[in-house]
Amino acid sequence: MSRRLKIWLIATASLMVVGAIIFAGVMTVFKWDFTKLSTRKLVTNTHTVTEAFTSISVNTDTAEVEFVPSDSSTCTVVCREYKKELHSVTVTDGTLKIELRDTRKWYDYIGINFGTSKITVQIPQGEYGALTVKTQTGSTTVPQDFRFESIKVTQSTGHIKCYASASGAVSLKTTTGHIRVRDITAGSMDISVSTGEIRVRSATVDGDIKLKASTGDAELTDVTCKNMVSSGSTGDLSLENVVLSGSLRDKRSTGDVELDGFDAAELVITTDTGDVEGTLLSEKVFIVKTDTGEINVPKTVTGGRCEITTDTGDIEIRIKGK
Repeated sequence: MSRRLKIWLIATASLMVVGAIIFAGVMTVFKWDFTKLSTRKLVTNTHTVTEAFTSISVNTDTAEVEFVPSDSSTCTVVCREYKKELHSVTVTDGTLKIELRDTRKWYDYIGINFGTSKITVQIPQGEYGALTVKTQTGSTTVPQDFRFESIKVTQSTGHIKCYASASGAVSLKTTTGHIRVRDITAGSMDISVSTGEIRVRSATVDGDIKLKASTGDAELTDVTCKNMVSSGSTGDLSLENVVLSGSLRDKRSTGDVELDGFDAAELVITTDTGDVEGTLLSEKVFIVKTDTGEINVPKTVTGGRCEITTDTGDIEIRIKGK
């Protein structure tokens, strides 16, 4: 090693030590609160809504969205937001509209950001019209204190928690987040994720349920509906105490299908390497096929059609109580 290289290495190491000492000193002053290093500062703006409205529309970018019951009959929208990413709150044609007004220039995107923007919508408990939420990287929470004619939440990265009921359609779609649904009634349900998981607990759906989870699992417990269409790649489908008056159509690649106290008038399940196993509540006419997997199904000749096809997966079905 040359003398010049040794000098450069010693100088570099010294600068790193000095930098670490300065950083530790600064963070000690800030009490190790990394949010104080942010170059963009959050502000809180409160909007009191006096006009009457029935529907709600939220269109934002990175903000989390949460609905909470108001302690009074007044609607209040609290926005924790960045100075150049403010939200407008207006009522137009009976719809409460919360929209992002992004006035950033290109140089505003350069910097450090540790904070999280959030929109808190405080509305009285009761029934409303359509609820529409569109965001990119924020999560959305809708509690059970409200009921809507329809619910539609669309986002890219973030979780969705929907505990509110709807007389019409409930549509929940995210790319890399989880979706949680609990204790609701709905006219229909459409839930879609790519790399997240779906969990539905205690739901009564008058119409159909559509599920799509690419690399995440879908788990439904204590659910009734008419028809169900499900698809997935590497995720599993688990149906416990789920009863369909119509048919189940499920197609997946490497995910398993687990049935526990499940029933439907007709079942058509197709997998590549996934197993299909569990218990049904009533007898079926079984039409099963697998290339290299094992088959174990009841030899019943009454009931609706139960068609199960796998490539390398096993098929094992039992009738509950028998």
